[in-house]
Amino acid sequence: MSQRVFTIGAYGFNREGFFGALEEAGVDIFLDLRQRRGLRGARYAFANVGRLAPELERRNIVYRHIKELAPDSQIRDLQRAADAASRTLKSKRTELSGAFVEAYTAAKLNHFDWEGLVGELQPFGAPVLFCVEQRPESCHRSLVAPRLADLLQADVMNLMP
Repeated sequence: MSQRVFTIGAYGFNREGFFGALEEAGVDIFLDLRQRRGLRGARYAFANVGRLAPELERRNIVYRHIKELAPDSQIRDLQRAADAASRTLKSKRTELSGAFVEAYTAAKLNHFDWEGLVGELQPFGAPVLFCVEQRPESCHRSLVAPRLADLLQADVMNLMP
């Protein structure tokens, strides 16, 4: 099984830095945890699935979208409300709200087919969990990573710009 579970966000990276970080870490399977697989603007166009998936394939990294682990609109609204109440911009958030964590855990983490994912990851040695936020602690991947790492008996390493 894997010795490490990596996480990465798009924000803060440029195209070269993003793909370079994946290659340097030896990532061999890319797990996209987003509900919508696109980003606005030219700066992060590399993270839009239409460009992302072919580039990963070119680098021999398997792409897999796991929409079941993406927070739905109602769960995301809980975080938006917490951000608004604390007057925190999404790009400046440093943690997830308790309401988000509770709702996400109940609706997503506790009902996901972890056994199926662990089985699917058997041939791979270095999975990466992907979403857009730069800081893992401000993103749902920070909730997914320890659960997956525990099942794989692995450590979590966050790839940062």
